[in-house]
Amino acid sequence: MDQKDNIQPSGPKKPEPIISRSKRYKRRNLLTSPGTLTYIGPEIALKTQARRIQYNDKVFRDEKVKSLADCIPASPDENIITWLDIDGIHEIELIEKLGKLYKLHPLLLEDVVNTEHKPKLEMYDTGHLFVTLKMLHVETESPICISAEHVSFVLGNNYLLSFQEELSNDIFEPVLNRLAASVGKTRRNGPDYLLFALLDVVVDNYFIILEKFGDSLDQAEDQIITGAEDLSLKDLYSLKRELTMARRVIWPLRDMINQMLREDNFQISKEAIPYYRDLYDHVMQVLDTIDSYRELVASLADVHLSTMSNRMNSVMKTLTIFSAVFMPLTFIVGIYGMNFDYMPELKWHYGYFYVWGLMVVVTIGMIFYFKSKKWM
Repeated sequence: MDQKDNIQPSGPKKPEPIISRSKRYKRRNLLTSPGTLTYIGPEIALKTQARRIQYNDKVFRDEKVKSLADCIPASPDENIITWLDIDGIHEIELIEKLGKLYKLHPLLLEDVVNTEHKPKLEMYDTGHLFVTLKMLHVETESPICISAEHVSFVLGNNYLLSFQEELSNDIFEPVLNRLAASVGKTRRNGPDYLLFALLDVVVDNYFIILEKFGDSLDQAEDQIITGAEDLSLKDLYSLKRELTMARRVIWPLRDMINQMLREDNFQISKEAIPYYRDLYDHVMQVLDTIDSYRELVASLADVHLSTMSNRMNSVMKTLTIFSAVFMPLTFIVGIYGMNFDYMPELKWHYGYFYVWGLMVVVTIGMIFYFKSKKWM
């Protein structure tokens, strides 16, 4: 067997730091022929891992893939669904060989290995339905920062291929556990339902991300109401930036799933249509929540600026009152501080106390005047 055909067995992954979603990678496939495979993404040292899951309502097999021969799907006559999960898209030669094995279009493979490609759905004359989208992860929670993982699916006649980046966790583990336990409808339906189940995991994770955004917004709102000084506009604009990034990668799902629901889409069975319709509703709910959060961030920023302005006005008001009170006192003291030889009041026996009494009366009078005008 050719050494290049080897695929490392799947197993526990070594934790890898999540690459910041704000990092940009050089497009090394510019000015090349369309369909030329060039990996665009973070450098990954680990080998590609793969596993083949075959199942129906009575059979379940989860095998570690060691060579390309293990990637061949079951015959349609066997009534067995094959799910090939590829973890790592950075080995171009391996992706090319998988494409030849499953007769995948070169442009499809080009989108698989481009981690910066926007979410899309494409139908090919070969009978393949190609879906690529983003799985969101939380990098830090205070302040909240998210990253996007590139995920792709290829739906065939009796098989499903899934491609994901090499990160520290397997995002499809919940579906695999349901298959192994024979829980739910996945084992009794075709690969189109399996595609729905995997997409549903991705969308459910969006709700988890939004809950964290909601917690951050509630905390920011409480800080603004209580007048906490540790909240800055930088934190609010950071939330808005992350929400904008999430909306940008989730928004295309609306049209993608809507396209799956078309009557001329032969890759999705009529039995699976209600589930995709429910998935569409979930995506719309996610988008509505993101839009409401973005409006809330803008409102909180306005309230925060108004609060800061009111606080500054209050400080200036207090300083102005103090200045107004001491202004006549300074005037009186300045008069009697002049160095003229003849000032009758300087000869008064109780002149010092008279001046103090005058200053006290002036101060009390000004305070009452300010109160009557409701300036303090």
